[in-house]
Amino acid sequence: MDLNNYKQLHFEPVNDKNREDVKSLSLFSEQVDFIESVNECLQEADEIKIWRPVGIYDKSILVGFAMYGYFPDPAPGQLWLDRLLVDKKYQGQGYGRQAVLALLDRLYREYGKDTETVYLSVYMNNAHAIQLYESIGFQFNGKYDSKGEHIMEYHFIDEDSKASQRSR
Repeated sequence: MDLNNYKQLHFEPVNDKNREDVKSLSLFSEQVDFIESVNECLQEADEIKIWRPVGIYDKSILVGFAMYGYFPDPAPGQLWLDRLLVDKKYQGQGYGRQAVLALLDRLYREYGKDTETVYLSVYMNNAHAIQLYESIGFQFNGKYDSKGEHIMEYHFIDEDSKASQRSR
């Protein structure tokens, strides 16, 4: 992985200035059933203030969207990387992997003291995403979310050994 590109990715909270640009992100038609639309995600974030929707940027270029949140109840709480998409114009350029790694770093800095685990859910027919998540260190936990998606977990424990795995 080109670490220079990895360091260039950054996240901006979705706000009045970038909201319309973020809403204009799009997927290929065969991907639309894998994730809610950005508009639906933003509506959910407006209603449930725990969600943190962010635009994913390479320098000043908006390349994707993510949404995450820490739910403290029931204890001990759960940290979810709930939504992730890279605009179809930028897919196949390594942004998905870079975004997940950068998001994990951000989540660790923001919530690492509160939790050791990041959860996400994925449809089994989304093989590309599963391959990406597994290559980073996510593993299936045998559970399902409310939509029937399979839940995967990433554990912050032993960050040194994971850092070497991530750089592959």
